[in-house]
Amino acid sequence: MSLPAAIELRDARASMGGRAVWSGVDLVVRSGEFAAVLGSNGSGKSTLLRAILGLVETAPGTVSVLGSPAGGANREIGYLPQRHGFDSTLPIRGVDLVRLGLDGSSWGVPLPIGPRSAARRQARERVREALELVGASAYADRTLGELSGGEQQRILIAQALVRRPRILMLDEPLDSLDLPNQAAVTALVQRICRAENVAVLLVAHDVNPLLPYLDQVIYLAGGRALQGPVEDVITGPKLSELYGVEIEVLRTRDGRLVVVGQPEAPHVHGHRHD
Repeated sequence: MSLPAAIELRDARASMGGRAVWSGVDLVVRSGEFAAVLGSNGSGKSTLLRAILGLVETAPGTVSVLGSPAGGANREIGYLPQRHGFDSTLPIRGVDLVRLGLDGSSWGVPLPIGPRSAARRQARERVREALELVGASAYADRTLGELSGGEQQRILIAQALVRRPRILMLDEPLDSLDLPNQAAVTALVQRICRAENVAVLLVAHDVNPLLPYLDQVIYLAGGRALQGPVEDVITGPKLSELYGVEIEVLRTRDGRLVVVGQPEAPHVHGHRHD
């Protein structure tokens, strides 16, 4: 029996500034699946996440999120947008940032004693659980500026998880991390996906750190999208058809994939706003 669809797009079209970013997109991500969103600069990877959040018009097609129209189930989504790092002088502790994800409307305001004290205890317990889930308990009381890039990323993932979301969307979480931290964060995300039965969408430009962990990829190019297992989608013929130019996919001796010939290769790193 197939898992229920957490995210479903049917003939969806996204436009920015009057220009179609992609159109005719059909895709399904199910509960407990780990999917990577790949593509060159400007292909619409971040736009896909914003469409799922209901922030981008997708007519004439449809976007369904947990059975509701896009935007209607946002409280069930943990979202980690692109970031450029934290100021080293920022005084906020990791545990404070995670708590902000739980009750940002009252963060920094002392909660009253009395009947609400039980709610405070529950909140502290949930923050503790989220930090344990990502393996960040040991350094959660340190300020963000004191943490390494990998430690900061774990804190941010804990913040996205603290409300127990059913969907987790991560926009380039591996960017600027070294290879060991890329592998560690990807393995962590897969473990959360399985243990919590969360549907995961992770935007990346390099598929290689993700290869051992993915269920499927969503590859955006030429205003269209391909979805399926890595071995079915990242092939010369499939990508040649998608880009409209000759593409070659090579596999190195260590198992890494190298895509040759497209306008901008997905293994080039850096922040993009697409």
